[in-house]
Amino acid sequence: MKVTRLPRDPGPAGWHCLLPDAPLPTPLEETTTADWLVIGAGFAGLSAARRLSQLCPGDRVVILEAARVGEGPAGRNSGFMIDLPHDLASENYGGTLSADAAQTADNRRAIEFAAEMAADFDLPKEAFSRSGKINAAATTKGQTHNSDYARHLTALGEDHELLDAEHMQGLTGSSYYQGGLFTPGTAMIQPALYVQSVADGLRSNRVTLHEMSPVTSLKRRGDWVAETPKGKVTASNVILAVNGHLESFGQMTGRLMHVFTYASMTEALSAEECTRLGGAPEWGLTPADPLGTTVRRISGTGGDRIVIRNRFTFDPSMEVDDRRIEQVGRDHDRAFVARFPMLGGVRMAYRWGGRLCLSLNNVQVIGELEPGLWSACCQNGLGTAKGTLAGVLAAEAANGVASDALRRAMSAPLPKRLPPTPLARIGASLRLRWGEARAGKEL
Repeated sequence: MKVTRLPRDPGPAGWHCLLPDAPLPTPLEETTTADWLVIGAGFAGLSAARRLSQLCPGDRVVILEAARVGEGPAGRNSGFMIDLPHDLASENYGGTLSADAAQTADNRRAIEFAAEMAADFDLPKEAFSRSGKINAAATTKGQTHNSDYARHLTALGEDHELLDAEHMQGLTGSSYYQGGLFTPGTAMIQPALYVQSVADGLRSNRVTLHEMSPVTSLKRRGDWVAETPKGKVTASNVILAVNGHLESFGQMTGRLMHVFTYASMTEALSAEECTRLGGAPEWGLTPADPLGTTVRRISGTGGDRIVIRNRFTFDPSMEVDDRRIEQVGRDHDRAFVARFPMLGGVRMAYRWGGRLCLSLNNVQVIGELEPGLWSACCQNGLGTAKGTLAGVLAAEAANGVASDALRRAMSAPLPKRLPPTPLARIGASLRLRWGEARAGKEL
């Protein structure tokens, strides 16, 4: 199969820009063989490679990444590895008790797997920390969503704490929020630092990573043969960890929704600006409304900064231009000023977009697509936990390792077919705009 599209990521990945320059990449420039080929070095691909190294310690694993590790979608993530139900398409994230209990178990398995990598590869706390997160409510409607979700969590037997406006201001320095819902199980990550550190930890005489090596062709000739601009890999088994670009490999065409979301990161705050802001040096807020504004304050490599993430656009081409980034950036500036008026004059240092892949029926694509070709794709906007689990499960499926999580993944239906592209574009765009309008002050 000829790969029809290569990744294009808009704007600089701010998280990656904070890090010291990485060593020069080593693109694939030879013909080589491997037992396993993993395409994609994001959350799914790196987790798949890690699990393969555990299950098949004598096998050779080659990972091909189209760009630099940390510059693609994984490094553009907001950095919430969430354990509890977090369905972006729902009114308040939750679903039925049985489904949510299963999803929570799956998410926690992914977080445990990530925590083990963080420990084994000696990742700093900045890269991975189980510090929990807050659903922040800026409106009475948001407060109602949080109260409903809290009752749902009580029914699930999950720990949580409702916070009042005073507590929220003490934490964030902002008087914008009426309340919040704290849950302790989320791991907060610096996404670019996390994936870079995991990639470094995986490298060995058995696991080889080639960056700047996009796959341009993938064909089965007994074994699978993947071609890059300057090299070729022959492998018995291939794991596609490319999320929405699964369609670019000729799989699941017409079944995947390609969505962009957007973020802006401030310049480093001065000591005086930090004092003016007040609050804690690190925290993470997801919005009470799924289409609202996510906010993080970070303190570490690159200094004290605030990250704003909001707006979604449906883009079947999987590309957006700089004008879109500029337009959305104005919305980010309004959201920032509304929450932090005491920081007038603080500029945004980086703005970027990140690709998401969703399905109409909220299912992933995990399993064998063709003999020896495995998928760990369609993370439904939750790449940290769901991508990690997808990579683990794809590796286990390929090695016959059974689990309840794998059974659930393998028994899921295919993603529903989308309407023809013009209708899908109109319908999705209207749905997103309607949802953002309903979010009101939560946006």
